[in-house]
Amino acid sequence: MPSNNASNGSPHTTKPAPTPSPLRASKFFQSNMRILVTGGAGFIGSHLVDKLMENEKNEVIVVDNYFTGSKDNLRKWIGHPRFELIRHDVTETLLVEVDQIYHLACPASPVFYKHNPVKTIKTNVMGTLNMLGLAKRVGARILLTSTSEVYGDPLVHPQPESYWGNVNPIGVRSCYDEGKRVAETLMFDYHRQHGIEIRIARIFNTYGPRMNIDDGRVVSNFIAQALRDEPLTVQAPGTQTRSFCYVSDMVDGLMRLMEGKHTGPINIGNPGEFTMLELAETVKEIVNPKVEIKMVENTPDDPRQRKPIISQANESLGWEPKVKLRDGLPHMVEDFRQRLGLPKN
Repeated sequence: MPSNNASNGSPHTTKPAPTPSPLRASKFFQSNMRILVTGGAGFIGSHLVDKLMENEKNEVIVVDNYFTGSKDNLRKWIGHPRFELIRHDVTETLLVEVDQIYHLACPASPVFYKHNPVKTIKTNVMGTLNMLGLAKRVGARILLTSTSEVYGDPLVHPQPESYWGNVNPIGVRSCYDEGKRVAETLMFDYHRQHGIEIRIARIFNTYGPRMNIDDGRVVSNFIAQALRDEPLTVQAPGTQTRSFCYVSDMVDGLMRLMEGKHTGPINIGNPGEFTMLELAETVKEIVNPKVEIKMVENTPDDPRQRKPIISQANESLGWEPKVKLRDGLPHMVEDFRQRLGLPKN
């Protein structure tokens, strides 16, 4: 896929953004970047907030409805003068003045998005429409965290950004898969029609501290089971593959994409590929060598293979993951151990 943006339908003329408050030009004004993070109380969102807050020129506004996020993830910033937390559902209109929008709001775990599929697709479609409307009103650049699930159960392996995917439009996962595909469509339609500055990241499996312990995703499942002395449940046949990106690498990729010149979509993930059985064996070895591995029935539309081609991210953003799975897992294990109130072995 060519790296220039024309292939993605960039407009010939981009409308200028509305001018911000005259205060911005005042010599007394601290020229801060005001950044909105939707879903900022969630797993990846809260790590992104941590990184954004490190820059003293940034003011960060988080909106979250706490469906899967938690205030606990942001406790160190609550009360900070450059930080603001708003309980808000992105399916409703939001009126704030910001320069950049990181739009992460959406349940990303099958347990949560299957629990309320209608809410999930509304978050993807209406939530993205509302954030694009906000970006248009205030002239903000907006980044959407899309997903590797737009590729569905891929017939092409590994997956480049040019692959259109193989998605079941009426399956139990389609509220999320098709929801994100529509969100990408909306981003490009606003980009072409209104000249909105957009960035799209297709993020692959991410893991690390602050993941929901019982969110049904494989890394958190295995670690929680191993810590509780329960069998590690591998969905049959166990040969299906995933790639796992540590959360600090993911945040670095998202920020580089936001600051870069490429609209995307760009794959952000770790190309290291593991079968579910290999992952279970690794977790068993690191956490609890005594637990057994048990095969269970698979869920419908579970992709058999998942591995990103990250040459675009490498060339356009100078990004590649640095943290290996064996190095990242112990940080997550320690976090889970503390939250479960378990002593160190």
